[in-house]
Amino acid sequence: MSNDSIKKTLQVALGVCFVASILVSSAAVGLKPLQEENKKLDLLKNILIAGDLYKEGEDLNKTFKENISPEIIDLATGDVIPKSEYDDELNIDKFNVQVLQSSSKWGEDIPADKDIAGIKRQPKAMAVYRVMKDGKVEKYILPIFGKGLWSTLYGFIALDKDLNTVKGFTFYQHGETPGLGGEVDNPKWKHLWINKKIYDENGKLRIEVIKGVVDASSPDAKYKVDGLSGATLTTRGVSHLVRFWLGEQGYKPFIDKLKGENKNV
Repeated sequence: MSNDSIKKTLQVALGVCFVASILVSSAAVGLKPLQEENKKLDLLKNILIAGDLYKEGEDLNKTFKENISPEIIDLATGDVIPKSEYDDELNIDKFNVQVLQSSSKWGEDIPADKDIAGIKRQPKAMAVYRVMKDGKVEKYILPIFGKGLWSTLYGFIALDKDLNTVKGFTFYQHGETPGLGGEVDNPKWKHLWINKKIYDENGKLRIEVIKGVVDASSPDAKYKVDGLSGATLTTRGVSHLVRFWLGEQGYKPFIDKLKGENKNV
């Protein structure tokens, strides 16, 4: 083959690569708004699933607006953050855990001895979704996240209005092993969380995921959830992240504040 033929072949190949790269880039840019919208809808879907409000085929935005009252709270105090303090990063309409976690303003490092969820940094503020019925709160849906075996798991836990009973549990993003740690998506396993208690009568955090199967005859069974078979590290990670977010580093100040307010009603 002559040098001219080789040169022409390379020119054609480079030209094809150049055109292909432009087409791929254009497609990525053009599809980004659709991808962002689908991501937002998937988040809404999982909030509704946690609150037992999701129905196939219904308008997610409509169901959300009719049943959910969202707000952002200061984790340290449990106080609701007024909208006057919202900015480009902190905004209930585009709330993003990962953005706040990495934010210099709204994120903070976690002391190693308190970082049982393995996330290193956490938002100073988190969204809370109140499920409303006839003007009264029925449930609270709380975002949670933490390390599993291979990934960070992101999800929601729903609490009854008593702030001590689990009413829903789901993950919307993770990279755990299918058939093992990936069973966090299994509806049967998620159903095991329903009606489990979080704190004992003294307010001590008790809920946990154990290795193996819960002994139903045990007086502590109400605080324990069956582990995932063959997925010890994912099981441990889920247990730790739930305990982190329902403990003092997470929503405990908010929960205690609400319980105090309810006593005074």
